[in-house]
Amino acid sequence: MALEWLRRDNELKDHQLFDNSHFGKDAPTVIYEERPIVDDKGVKADGLYSAWIWLNNPSQYNSYTTEMVKGVIAGFQRASSDRKIVAVVFAAVGDKAFCTGGNTAEYSAYYSKRPNEYGEYMDLFNAMVDGILNCKKPVICRVNGMRVAGGQEIGMATDLTVTSDLAVFGQAGPKHGSAPDGGSTDFLPWMLNMEDAMYNCISCETWSAYKMKAKNLVTKVVPVLKKDGKWVRNPLVRTDTYVDDGEIVYGEPVAADKVAAAKTLMGECKTDFELLDAEVNRLVWKFANLFPLCLMKSIDGIRAKKKFFWDQMKLANRHWLAANMNHEAWLGFNAFDAKKVTGKDLIDFIKYRQLVAEGALFDDKWAEQVLAKPKG
Repeated sequence: MALEWLRRDNELKDHQLFDNSHFGKDAPTVIYEERPIVDDKGVKADGLYSAWIWLNNPSQYNSYTTEMVKGVIAGFQRASSDRKIVAVVFAAVGDKAFCTGGNTAEYSAYYSKRPNEYGEYMDLFNAMVDGILNCKKPVICRVNGMRVAGGQEIGMATDLTVTSDLAVFGQAGPKHGSAPDGGSTDFLPWMLNMEDAMYNCISCETWSAYKMKAKNLVTKVVPVLKKDGKWVRNPLVRTDTYVDDGEIVYGEPVAADKVAAAKTLMGECKTDFELLDAEVNRLVWKFANLFPLCLMKSIDGIRAKKKFFWDQMKLANRHWLAANMNHEAWLGFNAFDAKKVTGKDLIDFIKYRQLVAEGALFDDKWAEQVLAKPKG
C-alpha cells in the first residue's frame, strides 16, 4: 500500500533548551567543544563528534561558581539533544584539578547566612547532577587532577572515569562545615561496601587514583609524567600490593623517607595527557560502534540504581544544606576562605565542641572563639 498521502515534515527540529551564552573562554566559565570521532588510527568519522564540557576556573582549582553550574547544565542538555554527538567528556582546564567542588569564595562572601539564596543555588546544583544522570549520551569523566568534595560528587554522577595517576579523590564536607550530600552519600553505598563508604564519607582523607582503581571506583588509571620520552608512574604512590599491619594494601603513599626523592623526580618530568586522551578516545570509539538506543537503554538501566537514592534524598538534602548556611557552613566556608589572612583553613574544633557542651548561644561571640585570628 502506497503511503505517499501521509504528510511528513522533514525539517529537523532543534531540541537545545538554552542558548550558548552560558559558554565562553574567559575563566571562570564553562567551555563547550565538539571533537571529531576518530578510530584507533586517527581517521575521522565524518559528521560524528564527542562533546567536551570543560570546567574553566583553573586558578581556583576548577571550583564551580553559580554561573558555571548553569553552564554545566546547559552543556549537558545541548549534548544530550544533539544527534551528531556520540558521547560526552566531562573535563577541566589545567593540570592540577578536575574540580574541588563549589567555589568557597562565593560561598563565604555571598551564600553564608543567606539560606534562601543557597537553597536556590542548590536547586541549580541538583539540576546539574540531574543533567549528568539524565544525559542521553554516555558520559566519561576525564580526571586531570584533584577530584574532591563537590567535584567528586559530580564526577561520580558520570558513567565512566579515566584518570591521571597524579589525581586524588575524596570528600571534604565534615571538615569544612558541610556534608557530602551532593551525591556521595547516595552513590558510595552502591559503589563500595558500607564500611568503606562510611569511612570515605567522614574521614575527609583523599585516595590516590590507584586506590580508587583497586576499590573499583574508576575505570582506568594512566601515567601523565614523562622523562626522557618515557612514562613515569606517580612516584608518590606505591603501586605494588603489599601487607601493612596485617592488611593487604595498594595505592597508599610511599614511605616518608622516599617523599623527597619522589618530588625531585617529579620536578624532572613534564606533564603530558597523551595517554589520558587516548584512553578517552578509545572509549568514545567503542561507544560509536554500538547501537545507540541499545547503548543508552543499558546505561540508563545502570544509572537508575544511582538515581534511585539520589532522587529520594536530593530535596531533603537541599533544605538541610540551605539551613546549614546559617550554622556550621557559615563558619567552615569563612574559615577556609580566610586562609591567606589567618594562615589556617579550619576552625578550632575542640573549642567548638566545648561550646556545644556548655550549651553556648551560637552567635558572633561563638564565631570569634573558634575562628583563627588574622596573622600579625
